[in-house]
Amino acid sequence: MSQDRAAVRERAEAVLRRLAGEHATLREDQWRAIEALVVDRRRVLCVQRTGWGKSAVYFVATALLRERPDAAGPTVIVSPLLALMRNQVESAARAGIRARTINSANLDEWDEITAEIHAGAVDVLLISPERLNNPDFRDGVLPKLAATTGLLVVDEAHCVSDWGHDFRPDYRRLRTFLAGLPDHTPVLATTATANARVTTDVAEQLSTGDGSDALVLRGTLDRESLRLAVLDLPSPAHRLGWLADHLDRLPGSGIIYTLTVAAAGETAEFLRSRGWSVASYTGQAEDADRRAAEQDLLDNKIKALVATSALGMGFDKPDLGFVVHLGAPPSPIAYYQQVGRAGRAVEHAEVLLLPGVEDAAIWRYFASLAFPPEEQVRAVLAALHTDRPLSTQALEPLVDLRRARLELMLKVLDVDGAVRRVRGGWLATGEPWVYDEARLRRVAQARTAEQQAMREYAATPGCRMRYLRECLDDAGATDCGRCDNCAGPLFTPEVSDAALSTAQTFLGRPGVQVPPKKLWPTGLEAVGVPLKGRIPPAEQALPGRAVGRLSDLGWGGRLRALVGPDAADGPVPDDVAAAVVDVLKAWAHGDDPWPRRPVGVVAVGSRTHPALVGSLAERIAAVGRLPLLGQVVPTGPTGAGGPRGNSAQRVRTLHDAFAVPADLADALAGLDGPVLLVDDLVDSGWTMAMVARLLRRTGAPDVLPLALAVAG
Repeated sequence: MSQDRAAVRERAEAVLRRLAGEHATLREDQWRAIEALVVDRRRVLCVQRTGWGKSAVYFVATALLRERPDAAGPTVIVSPLLALMRNQVESAARAGIRARTINSANLDEWDEITAEIHAGAVDVLLISPERLNNPDFRDGVLPKLAATTGLLVVDEAHCVSDWGHDFRPDYRRLRTFLAGLPDHTPVLATTATANARVTTDVAEQLSTGDGSDALVLRGTLDRESLRLAVLDLPSPAHRLGWLADHLDRLPGSGIIYTLTVAAAGETAEFLRSRGWSVASYTGQAEDADRRAAEQDLLDNKIKALVATSALGMGFDKPDLGFVVHLGAPPSPIAYYQQVGRAGRAVEHAEVLLLPGVEDAAIWRYFASLAFPPEEQVRAVLAALHTDRPLSTQALEPLVDLRRARLELMLKVLDVDGAVRRVRGGWLATGEPWVYDEARLRRVAQARTAEQQAMREYAATPGCRMRYLRECLDDAGATDCGRCDNCAGPLFTPEVSDAALSTAQTFLGRPGVQVPPKKLWPTGLEAVGVPLKGRIPPAEQALPGRAVGRLSDLGWGGRLRALVGPDAADGPVPDDVAAAVVDVLKAWAHGDDPWPRRPVGVVAVGSRTHPALVGSLAERIAAVGRLPLLGQVVPTGPTGAGGPRGNSAQRVRTLHDAFAVPADLADALAGLDGPVLLVDDLVDSGWTMAMVARLLRRTGAPDVLPLALAVAG
């Protein structure tokens, strides 16, 4: 057998040279993984740093398995991102491995690819985790694929564990795939970011059930090319100004990460205004635009890509020279993964964290999207006990959850066996299901601990790389000798007066658009609200304005202090009132002005901030020399469709929830122009839409919404 293993290793080295160049040799743990997969047919979990060569393991193993006389079907790689799939198809081709991918972007090729698989012409099939629960794929393709798979690879395997920083319920569907594999089918799971708890969880899920454990190969997570540093700057304007001053000192091209979509857009716009060639990259951008931005960075056509975490796992640019974070991610593990994109094929790469006081508020917002309370889950299960499937849209009027959170919950319930995705939507299975409150509470506590660890990383006087490695339970972590605490800071926090002044002016510009609602949510009739289809133009609001978004780098913090969940009520402050006046001036005389000047002001009656909204309406009326016509009065409790509810629930709650007093109705009847409708916060947008509809049905010719802030 030792001869056999020696021959296998010699062949593995030859395949590696085809893949990575004539001087490439296998690392010892790469060989141990390949040996376990090809010779012993085991299940292996590889926890190794970014750039270590995890993909080489599964491509070499694939080549060796496929050339055997008793070769089974193709290697199936479950991979999280299309960008990663594109990179891996190209890598496989270099090693003479025929790779294809099935994903949402190539539906027209599915039949052709399936035929190639059956003909034995495909060595590697890459699929997304979401594909595992597509009804057609799950029922028509997956069982046969699982029965013939020669090797299953789970890339970014930390996503399997809800203890991990990037848990994805679709990954849990791998249990079904694993259960359908023939005996002794090798399985490889890979990740660069897993602490001991996540590693144990993933290894347990890989276990075969016959008592044999997965082989765990865990290497050092030190990245010798990375020089870590933290710069504590007092405001978003200082951080943007610092970037404008120092971007030329950062080597090569790189990534600037932001915590929100709004911050990515603002940062890219500001840097472009200062002469820098940058592009923005967020999950809200079109796929073609994201791909073009990726390619520009790969080709070094731009200095930086300003990105949210949407530029996630799988983006591979070996010569990436720097990663800067404007705002701290909520965990050291997520941070380590993102900074690990730098310095894969260069001697030195700069990694800078510029934390902000607003980071904690953003963390809290994302934490609010976690798995819902039991009563909401039970309501969904009850709604799905029907004789026909319900789509997510049809469920929304029945449960008070926003769509993203509802879809996440349904995927978890699907994996748990409580619901099943079918053509047309979802059905309850009737299987008993237990709400695991204790585990959810422990996961929430782990998230809180991770946030505190991120604060401590920014403040630690010790080695930063050692701190990150210890957060990932990397045994034997020692001081790196390279970070700002070990070797002294390379960058200082000084910002030039010119850059700071320009950034302050840029971020101080008030004004964002508030688009009007034009369509009613689906399914309102099911909850007794007789509204559907298009909102009649005679009942719509006109496009509106707000001072800023709660997530803005400039106005965000100021506005959160006024309209956030814990904000005290009081008169509108002078600086904010002045910003409202600036918004009104720009609205009247800018590129996209209102169609007619307003002839009166109406306030939305507020239960949470009556003094704020009332004083704002009064000051607008005084400055604009407009009559204050009154306020629309709330008529009942509005808590059930709170600001975090979905659109259908919000409309259900707001329907008939406001009234127009008689004196306001009389004033509206005689108007010959639009009214300004004033409120504190636009969240879902449905309060403005419903109140505008009420005003227009009462006699207002047009309604111009004006708010202090827009959520998001």
